[in-house]
Amino acid sequence: MHPRIAPTIVVTIGLLAASVLPSPAQTTSQDVKQKASETGQAIRDYSVEKKDEAVAHAKKATADLGAKIKELETQAARQTGEIKARSQEQIKDLKAKRAKASQKATELGRATKASWERAKEGFADAYRDLASAYDKAAAEFKK
Repeated sequence: MHPRIAPTIVVTIGLLAASVLPSPAQTTSQDVKQKASETGQAIRDYSVEKKDEAVAHAKKATADLGAKIKELETQAARQTGEIKARSQEQIKDLKAKRAKASQKATELGRATKASWERAKEGFADAYRDLASAYDKAAAEFKK
């Protein structure tokens, strides 16, 4: 393949993918639950031989939820009084859970053949906890 064609193909695929994905404003809590379930299962399905792919998947999933947390943080900044304080506490909790999921994704990358299953479960559990907390917080923000 010609060296200049590959980047064009990558950009085209990216644009096509972006056009079929829901925008952040259209993302529902059901979408987040579904993504969390799929991500946890996908990570569990990876073998140690596919560790690099599993780590990339884990880091992308964590980063995607991180972006959604930033959206909630923006909403929280516009609130006032007790609601703002409660929202900021939820954001703090979400950031802590996101940090834990990121740490587990890093541990996944360092896992050996012997520790692979434990590392996969550790990430899946941390990610599920993060996604669940996000879902709860997003529901509170809609009230």
